[in-house]
Amino acid sequence: MPVIDADTHIDETDATWEYILDAALKPTTVGPKNPDPSRPLTRYWEIGGKRQLRFIRDDVKTGTRVEQRELLDVPSRLRHMDELGVEVQVIYPTMFLAAFTENPELDYALRRSYNRWLAERCEQSKGRLRWVCLPPFLTPDKIEEELRFAKDHGACGVLKKGDREADKWVADPYFHPTYELAEKLDMPICFHQGSGVPDFSPVKEFTYGQFYRITLPVVHAFHTLILHGIPEKFPKLRFGFIEAAATWVPYALYELRRRLAKNQPGISVLDNLNQFSMRDDTLKANRFYVSVQVDEDLPYLMKQTGEDNLVVGSDYSHADWFRELGYRQRLQERVAGGDITDQAVTKMTFDNVKALYGL
Repeated sequence: MPVIDADTHIDETDATWEYILDAALKPTTVGPKNPDPSRPLTRYWEIGGKRQLRFIRDDVKTGTRVEQRELLDVPSRLRHMDELGVEVQVIYPTMFLAAFTENPELDYALRRSYNRWLAERCEQSKGRLRWVCLPPFLTPDKIEEELRFAKDHGACGVLKKGDREADKWVADPYFHPTYELAEKLDMPICFHQGSGVPDFSPVKEFTYGQFYRITLPVVHAFHTLILHGIPEKFPKLRFGFIEAAATWVPYALYELRRRLAKNQPGISVLDNLNQFSMRDDTLKANRFYVSVQVDEDLPYLMKQTGEDNLVVGSDYSHADWFRELGYRQRLQERVAGGDITDQAVTKMTFDNVKALYGL
């Protein structure tokens, strides 16, 4: 059975900005011309007068090469996918996982160029590299143009942050036109770990709040979408919750069920907001797909969620604790140990991923 990798990445490179018309808006690199992997925090993008890390990756730690990470050589990435036993990869960005500007003009120029650069690179893969597009939420009149372009050029999802983005929360009506358009275009809204709120703290200080700022927004998106009935407003729209593991799902479901059970008139000032519904098959009913890690308590999770709404990805090109290039093999080891079934693995590595992204 072929494998579809639900979560891979690219590293933005100088070519990513070749579609920016105003040269003054193009990011520039500050740091060594010959990157040293042993000093990974010495290179930066300078963008709008601020600095963002431009990662220096180690080939051994990532299991990839720079020409694969930056799509400098698309055939090389495809050959590596063959070696890994992966038929299709779905690509997320790196730099855009955390917001870095509140300037609408700059934000639009960067996102527009990224979408066109990635579309051009992925077109060379003949459908094996698919991607999640970046809507310019700070420039709402440009969102439809970007989503339609993306849909016509191989994109299979729309990236969204789970905290405040464009100074609005996930359930805010500000985003409803985007949700409606994504639904019409058959493109899921994908909440990858990250943040929509710029933070220019030094790296060490950033790590003090990293879990809160980067991972928990995914959990919040899951919870608030149900709480405010967003899936019911857009009954054909799918939602992905990516690279935050899934062990939190039972807690989120428990909290929502208890909230609903205890919602008696006069108890809370939020009573009028808490008129939401819950079903036993909450993930399936809301078209929610959550990515798992191979070492989570999958039997317990599947009792809570079922098998049809869990997906898995490798975090290809990154070298953090979510990376798992050999995830299919790890899952098969659990099958051999009697922990999970081969059917569940096939669903997580192909069927469910295909359903999420509409492939």
